[in-house]
Amino acid sequence: MTVGTAKVTGFFTAVRSMFAEFLGDDDSEVPRLPEGLPDAVAPIAIEGVERLIDYQGNGYAQLYVDRLRRFVGRRNVDAALLSDIARLMALRMSYDDPIRIAQTKLVEAKTGAGVVPKREAIWRFRLDELVGALPAMVAEPLLDVLEWKGWTHKPFPLRLNTDTAWGLRRRKIEASMRRWRLVSVRYAKERVWVERWLHMIDRSLVKQPAAASAIAQSATMIQGYGDAYRQGLADWNLIIDGLVKPTFDGALPLSDLAGAIAEARAAARPDPRQAALKRTIAEIRLRAETRQIVLPTTVPHTR
Repeated sequence: MTVGTAKVTGFFTAVRSMFAEFLGDDDSEVPRLPEGLPDAVAPIAIEGVERLIDYQGNGYAQLYVDRLRRFVGRRNVDAALLSDIARLMALRMSYDDPIRIAQTKLVEAKTGAGVVPKREAIWRFRLDELVGALPAMVAEPLLDVLEWKGWTHKPFPLRLNTDTAWGLRRRKIEASMRRWRLVSVRYAKERVWVERWLHMIDRSLVKQPAAASAIAQSATMIQGYGDAYRQGLADWNLIIDGLVKPTFDGALPLSDLAGAIAEARAAARPDPRQAALKRTIAEIRLRAETRQIVLPTTVPHTR
């Protein structure tokens, strides 16, 4: 299956899942693991499927399996790399949003796990994250208003208690909004990110196989929610655009891309200006380009 075909298949899988959730009943079958999946990877993939069924439904878990299948049996893909892809993709596909937090709190209320004092049951999402969890047709006009008012990044304390009847009812309402998740503004952005991450791994397998693991592991840069999530995403894109993509495009002669990624990641700081990271990337690029300068040889003078 080509990358383009895989993208189309993944898109229609997401659409089918969205309509199943819209109707309130995802009756698609539990997805089967890809044939040829190494034994060492199977438990990780099973955990990923179960996680995503709980997160969104069977159809969404099928999208995960379809994406994973693209790397099964590929040249330069060993069990360790495939395990990283399976584990990290499941985590990124179940990103934190208000709906996910409500789902988690409901599970905790049923099992009695995760009981914390009321003062700790507060999640500080940004306003654009709260609105971004809504369907795009509703969210986009609201986001325009937030942008106009300058409130896009304003934190909003979301209290997620389930120790009262009203609190439990609210959590159930919020969790039920998962049926809208696949048509939300946030999901559209997450889908693009996951596909770009997978695409960069795919290109690495062809251009620089030794860097594929570093690119897969780069998904750990993006976690949580709020400013930390935005910082990680911005740093990831800066590394990809400044080092990874130019190398694959032949515009940057980096022979050790994995080492460059590690060096850049070590320079990342919780700094919205990304000063240290930008400086490090510029230094890496300069070193790579300088090594390619070939000095003219001295030709002995003859009479």
